[in-house]
Amino acid sequence: MSERKSSQRFHSLNAEQVEVLHQVLSEVVPIHGRGNFPTLELRPRDIIIAVRARLQKQGITVRDVRLNGSTASHVLVRDNGTSYKDLDIIFGVELPSQEEFQVIKESVLGCLLECLPAGVNRERISSATMKEAYVQKMVKVFNEHDRWSLISLSNNSGKNLELKFVSALRRQFEFSVDSFQIILDRLLESYMQQESQHKMNAVLAESMYGDFEAAMDHLRYRLIATRNPEEIRGGGLLKYSNLLVRDYRPASETQIKTLERYMCSRFFIDFPDVQEQQRKILSYLKNHFIGEERSKYQYLMTLRRVVDDSTVCLMGHERRQTLNMITVLALKVLGEQNIIPNTDHVTCFYQPAPYLAEHSAPYLAEPSYCSYYIPQGGSTLLYQPYPLHLHPQTGLV
Repeated sequence: MSERKSSQRFHSLNAEQVEVLHQVLSEVVPIHGRGNFPTLELRPRDIIIAVRARLQKQGITVRDVRLNGSTASHVLVRDNGTSYKDLDIIFGVELPSQEEFQVIKESVLGCLLECLPAGVNRERISSATMKEAYVQKMVKVFNEHDRWSLISLSNNSGKNLELKFVSALRRQFEFSVDSFQIILDRLLESYMQQESQHKMNAVLAESMYGDFEAAMDHLRYRLIATRNPEEIRGGGLLKYSNLLVRDYRPASETQIKTLERYMCSRFFIDFPDVQEQQRKILSYLKNHFIGEERSKYQYLMTLRRVVDDSTVCLMGHERRQTLNMITVLALKVLGEQNIIPNTDHVTCFYQPAPYLAEHSAPYLAEPSYCSYYIPQGGSTLLYQPYPLHLHPQTGLV
């Protein structure tokens, strides 16, 4: 029974899927340098092979290399409603101690150093300098249950090349549709041997959700399913709202309300302060809506609706504070895009500016308070906008 259950996690890619995978790994990805450092034009397959070889040379065991996340989903089902940006590569490694983290970092930066243009004096460039020039983010986790590190290489258009080195990780997916990992080793070997025909029937994918075919059905038909969202950092709340915006729907309507409550509870446990919540939401918008600016408002109002409907762990004033923060972000998005919302359901109460005939210069009035009815949210909110610049005689902006 256990062997059958294990086999249900795996699936062989067909010829079309392998060709899409080949295109993803062979497409040139620019790694943008800061300051005077040049842009490095890299193919993911080349940097993966170079990093793996260098790690092995340094004595670090590499079990396998996998393509993870939205890019893996794109390879399996191209028209799945989600766009892939980051290229998430997982190196399965052994990390018995924290000393290996330094070896990993030096190995990645050493590979980047080798990619600098001819004529550059590499001996004068330290690894610290390479890190400042080309690394956007670096994370290290080493505890009883999780041992992994992440090195994210910079790309100005948001298509970062993210190299993750995992020895142990309790939770490797948020929802079934992002639970896929494609094992790259055999394809990488064919590149190294310069085989014209990639091993079409030898590339395997695994669903960390458990049931590969069930997860594939969720991906094909845009269904939302997960297990134990309370185990996910942030509860999967932000990703869940993103899936809703992209026309995904719950696989089970009877279970989704319970799952939403778990998502909200874990989100507010991990981010209890409204400033932390705002920073996390803004970071998510920045990383997941590049080139999709006009979807931000819909996303924020969807997030607000879920928080409003399913939050049971906050005091009343904390809940209102969070809802107001999300609403202000949504209105700011509209302002940045110069979009005027439908005003059929908007009522604004404000204190008119006093008549200031004796002054000729504009004055900064005290902030007015506006009561907005947001149709998606289903309630009226008190919103304090940025201070208004008022004309001293007419009182108009």
